[in-house]
Amino acid sequence: MQRFLYCAAPLLLGLLSGCNEPLVGPELVVVPAGLARYHLPGSSDVQEEALQEFSIMRRQVSQTEYAMCVDEGDCPALETAADERVAQLPAVGLSWQDANAYAAWLSRRSGHRYRLPRHGEWVLAAASAYIDEAPTVDDPNNPARRWLAEYAQRANRERLPETLKPFGGYGSNEYGLLDAGGNVWEWTDTCFSRNAGDFCSIRIAAGRHPSVLAEFERDPTSGACSVGQPPTHLGLRLVRDD
Repeated sequence: MQRFLYCAAPLLLGLLSGCNEPLVGPELVVVPAGLARYHLPGSSDVQEEALQEFSIMRRQVSQTEYAMCVDEGDCPALETAADERVAQLPAVGLSWQDANAYAAWLSRRSGHRYRLPRHGEWVLAAASAYIDEAPTVDDPNNPARRWLAEYAQRANRERLPETLKPFGGYGSNEYGLLDAGGNVWEWTDTCFSRNAGDFCSIRIAAGRHPSVLAEFERDPTSGACSVGQPPTHLGLRLVRDD
């Protein structure tokens, strides 16, 4: 497997500073052109995106890789103990801003353009690891039917363990993408908004089932309504555009 390297041996990964040699990029998988079909949370409308071929990281960004960005001062530090910054576990507890900071850092250090995937791209890449749940429908004669249906839907979902598994612990899909159906939700760049506009503070987090989450602002002095620590098991993998 291709790994990140500083300008020294892999054993020194993440321990050096001041090295300006370009990074070797992460291992990618190529997803062929296709049609992504999915429901957004709370919507009965089917979304369709015709997508061209693209490349996406085979696995999520690791704790060691994110720590490199933190060490260089380009990513906010996470509440992660030093002994948990390991190469075989995904970085989690990331806000949308954290994810974009890492993408900008990796783009600068590697010489290639990396970005968060759109939700449709993630769905297409996840292939059979993604489950598109049919939305529940209101019954005007008995509103409780929808509540019961939503409860049953959530109750029947697979309960994933809270402990993170090493990369590959949830297997690979048809394209070789690892852990797309695992217990790490991944930020996308897709805005969840009823009104199109320049500002968006709610994004789609992709996983076996999608979720909508605030971007999360770590700085409490900003006064944003989304101030706070992001949920656990929320990480990222990136698309490369060139």
